[in-house]
Amino acid sequence: MPGNRLERRKGTYALFITLTEDTELGVGSLGNILFGAGEYCYAGSAMNGLEQRICRHLSHEKKMRWHIDRLTTVASKIEAYGSEYPGSVAECGIADAAASLGFVPVARGFGSSDCRCFSHLLSVPDGGKAKLVERLGMRRVQPSQLRVRECECL
Repeated sequence: MPGNRLERRKGTYALFITLTEDTELGVGSLGNILFGAGEYCYAGSAMNGLEQRICRHLSHEKKMRWHIDRLTTVASKIEAYGSEYPGSVAECGIADAAASLGFVPVARGFGSSDCRCFSHLLSVPDGGKAKLVERLGMRRVQPSQLRVRECECL
């Protein structure tokens, strides 16, 4: 049905993921990682569908495909902020900007196996989310519940 399909926009995003308790997860070749309770920021890119990618991350029901999938399935809260192409901030740029604001990289190679970054997952200091979003000019992305259900099968 026309108009019901998700638009395929390019861009990058920052996911803010909250864990209410310490959680140990097997993360593919990275092995078991203990994630302490708190808030994390994940920098990612979606050059073939920004809203679809974010929608997938918000879903708890999905095939495990990327490192971040393990974390998003156990999160108590996930917020997404996007930056659309052209003019989007590169995912490595998001991670660098976060580190410059006091965010701390969590696990070597997490989400960054295709670049030279230490990690694309960082713990968020108090007030860090608002500072990062403002610095990068990102906007909140909230796919409708209908679209989240549509993405659960991706």
